Amino acid sequence: MSRKAIIFGGAGQLGFEIQREFAARGYTVFSYERSGVDITDAAMVERVIATSEAELVLNSAAYNMVDVAENEPQAAYEVNALAVRNMAVACRQSGAKLVHFSTDYVFDGTKGSPYTEEDRPHPLNAYAVSKLCGELYARAYLDDLLIVRTSGVFGLAGLKTARGNFVELMLRLAADSQPIRVVADMVASPTYAPALAHCTGELVERGARGIFHAGGGTAISWFEYAKMIFHCAGLDPEVRATSEREYRTPARRPRYTALANTKLDALGIEPMPPLEKAVRSYLYLRASLLQPEG
Repeated sequence: MSRKAIIFGGAGQLGFEIQREFAARGYTVFSYERSGVDITDAAMVERVIATSEAELVLNSAAYNMVDVAENEPQAAYEVNALAVRNMAVACRQSGAKLVHFSTDYVFDGTKGSPYTEEDRPHPLNAYAVSKLCGELYARAYLDDLLIVRTSGVFGLAGLKTARGNFVELMLRLAADSQPIRVVADMVASPTYAPALAHCTGELVERGARGIFHAGGGTAISWFEYAKMIFHCAGLDPEVRATSEREYRTPARRPRYTALANTKLDALGIEPMPPLEKAVRSYLYLRASLLQPEG
């Protein structure tokens, strides 16, 4: 009998890859996006989880407009925190395991080296607060729980989503033939969505519980990341380094949020691919998808 899994946020970059990964692992996957299920509606979430008889619920849905959240924190809180509570309560009632994806932004970026699962969170903006609250709600209601924190996800579904991803943004800017300014004093660990989906599958199959960091294999500034993307794409636009001080945004952002995958390594799970290899894979698959038929 096939195992069953529910994915909330199935149309996103990570949700798309999660769906493929777990289908390949033999699950019957029920994938929902915003138009199909309102995850802020507790009764609807409970009904969907209960009637599916799924043993696994994966939540990759998120309100991730970091700057907009400063003006509408309640909207971010409803999706990133209260909706997670809805899922956790429903999973507790049905006996399903919840896998919830969180963010490197729960940290304040002052450590100056990659964050481990043991480091204490300290969010700096409304979005980050809402994501940490989601973690806390899930932990309050569930014991059999997996929280996966990640960073700067990019995947091929970004070609179809409204906000895209950093790779797509850089490619669009390069096409404008104008100088491109990118912050050089903020560091993250950009993560390839297929690799993250595979890592999640391995964690689930091993019965992992608790908080795990699953960031890309390279700690890098957004400026150096942009230059890497252009190098891999064979492009040579003018890229200028800027700073957080010069490039002010409504939300306060942490400066260093690279993640150390300490617990993944301890389990012997295959490391994330080097970032350049992941970017080249993305660009290769992207080109094949955009190639005209015939």
